[in-house]
Amino acid sequence: MPVLWWLGACLAWPVFAVDEATAYAARVTRVFDGDTVWVKPLQGGRYRKLRIDGIDAPEICQSGGVASREALARRVLNQVVEVSVHRHDDYGRGLARLAHQGDDIAAWMVTQGQAWSYRWRRSLGPFADQEAAARARRQGLFGEASPELPRDFRRRHGPCQLP
Repeated sequence: MPVLWWLGACLAWPVFAVDEATAYAARVTRVFDGDTVWVKPLQGGRYRKLRIDGIDAPEICQSGGVASREALARRVLNQVVEVSVHRHDDYGRGLARLAHQGDDIAAWMVTQGQAWSYRWRRSLGPFADQEAAARARRQGLFGEASPELPRDFRRRHGPCQLP
């Protein structure tokens, strides 16, 4: 009997699927840097700070940081995008895939040479092919002699000072 009570209690406990995708349409209201935006859902609700999943853009105070932010802003600022949030990062930002006019914005940023495919352990990340092509064309930040990964930049300099 105690086992059945425990099983019943477990089944009644609310389960929250943190990794379950939440999709909605939103207008981009601010571009903070090359991989972080603020959006306002079209159906209403609060503004949301999102980090684009799968890429790592230069820090705003790093070489290429302003150009990366400007490229993203030209593409999505004040535009309606499709947002799909899969999880949240350590800072509470939704890690999201953004699509604009049918294009994956993360793939577009890497193709334009404005961000790296996000590396994890030994993986070159989800946009390794786009990054290799941008490097071959010496596009954007890959036109520099030796562009520094943002995580290496942060390790050496710490976070950028807020304006």
